[in-house]
Amino acid sequence: MLKVKFIPQNKEIEVSEGESLLEVARKAEVFIDAPCNGNGTCGKCKVKVVKGKVDTQKSRHLKDEEWNEGYILACCSKVKEDVVIEVPSNAGSAMHGMKIEALSGEREERIFERAKKQILDNGMEFKTYIKKDYIELDLPTLDDNISDFERIKRHLRNNLGYNQVFCRLPMLRKMPPILREKDFKVTITHIPRGQGKTTIVNMESGDTTDRLYGIALDIGTTSVAACLVDLQGGKLIAKASSGNAQIKYGADVINRIMYSTKKDGLKVLNDAIIKETINPLLRKMYEDSGIDKDEIVSFIAAGNTTMSHLFLGVYPDYLRMEPYIPAFVKPPFIKASELGLEVNQETFIYLVPSVASYVGGDITAGVLSSGIWSSDENILFIDLGTNGEIVFGNKEFLMTCACSAGPAFEGGEISCGMRAANGAIEKVKINKDTYEPEISFIGNDKPLGVCGSGIIDLICELMFSGITDRRGKLIKNLNTSRVRFDENGIGEYIIVFKEEYELEKDITITEVDIDNFIRAKAAIYSGLTTLLTGLGMDCTMIDKIYIAGGIGNSLDIKNSIKIGMLPDVDESKISYVGNSSLMGCYLILMSEDGRHKLEELSNHMTYVELSADPGYMDEFISASFLPHTDIEKFPTVKQLLEK
Repeated sequence: MLKVKFIPQNKEIEVSEGESLLEVARKAEVFIDAPCNGNGTCGKCKVKVVKGKVDTQKSRHLKDEEWNEGYILACCSKVKEDVVIEVPSNAGSAMHGMKIEALSGEREERIFERAKKQILDNGMEFKTYIKKDYIELDLPTLDDNISDFERIKRHLRNNLGYNQVFCRLPMLRKMPPILREKDFKVTITHIPRGQGKTTIVNMESGDTTDRLYGIALDIGTTSVAACLVDLQGGKLIAKASSGNAQIKYGADVINRIMYSTKKDGLKVLNDAIIKETINPLLRKMYEDSGIDKDEIVSFIAAGNTTMSHLFLGVYPDYLRMEPYIPAFVKPPFIKASELGLEVNQETFIYLVPSVASYVGGDITAGVLSSGIWSSDENILFIDLGTNGEIVFGNKEFLMTCACSAGPAFEGGEISCGMRAANGAIEKVKINKDTYEPEISFIGNDKPLGVCGSGIIDLICELMFSGITDRRGKLIKNLNTSRVRFDENGIGEYIIVFKEEYELEKDITITEVDIDNFIRAKAAIYSGLTTLLTGLGMDCTMIDKIYIAGGIGNSLDIKNSIKIGMLPDVDESKISYVGNSSLMGCYLILMSEDGRHKLEELSNHMTYVELSADPGYMDEFISASFLPHTDIEKFPTVKQLLEK
């Protein structure tokens, strides 16, 4: 056996010769960012060989100076002798330092209140269907010696009108000691179903009727957010969020699906989301609020179709292969005990139904919370993420599609790209006279890369400063040291010289990066125009645009229009709706009527498969320009360019 030691983590592991260094790091629980899941296409898994040698080859993602200093790609390297590997200090920020949109603050509170108002204004009840009743049972005697469960059923029949009362084995096991803690004075939590029927899901000694809690959970491809809710009034008691631990197995759903097909891959991904991500979030909220996990009696979760499959441990490979068939769109209710979630084991887990392979429950929940379904106006809903889901419609109809934008909005496929974590440049301005950048980055240490919102700013500023043309190609012979070209003639713009912040290397964006991002923004624009064209409509007929997704939190709307990602409409029509998936889960948690409406929406949304649309590719090619090959579609941008 060979020894591999990772520093500065100071973790050592014994492995066999020929094992992939990336897989070795995963076994050692050392996080190395690998958005492409080890395909060698992203170049993000750079590590440094400090001692020993590995079997590897120089990658196009490694510059000569990096190669000479001992840098390699972990995914393209195999162990052949004892080695010491240095993992760059910024590698862990992709997971643990990730900036995730806040779940509190005035803006978020307004968004939550607006979503709640949608339910109330449409005549729906805003209260939970779960009941909690304090009961005082007759004490057993030699004359009244019926069983504990029969005693409870008798009381509920005589006092609350329930002729049929059910419970499962775990509840039955808890019953005898709890009943006797306070002389058969207990509080039962139960779920009425139908006339005179109810199921007991929890029992506590004494009167605890003032404590009734549930969880709303958004399972994102990159991040996961949750809130703990008082079911009796809808108050948010605690909130928590973190990166999705699955990101070490790939940044996008396709790479996750491919990993799931490996030996034990599906179990690894299921453990990553439940044991490594969700359960720690739950524990944090319990600690912050002083609430016990057994008090959680309702649980609503939403995610895209792939995340839903991985959450339940269902084989997802057929999602990525034509004709793109999911194993399910509407799963059955599942008990928490079946998934290993750290809540009351009798709690039913409700997973929001999906629409199609690439339009998931997160979009269904988002549509519910956004209120499109009750509006007279034509509303365009865009979730800016890897899948780039779009919904268009009003109270009469809802059309939806997914654009396969890829991971560029989260820094993937961009050499300088990173997720919105500490050190990520999120805003950029460039002086038109000097070509010098002014940057703003997350945290107060030093810049390490550029996240999605920063890349949008950067590409826009490069074009309007005359540093690139509308194809995204850098202009040669500019009077600046910020632009340089390699031996192959490929240009790059230097955002940060390494000397400015004592970095290991310059932070740059290349023409290849710009081209990758232009394709991502083109996917969004061509998707929405294809959806509109199919209805005989165009962008002038959009009344409002709602932006969801993590990038929307710091998105510059003007710049998004200037590069042709969003249509050229009045900015006042565009608004950010926060984590609409989490808000949708919150509404379902608090409203049975809301759940019924959501299921109606999922059944009536019409899904458009863009790959089958004959005009989509033409739209995509036309949109792969700054802002578009047809500048007349962007009249305000045209005016600015002419200046």
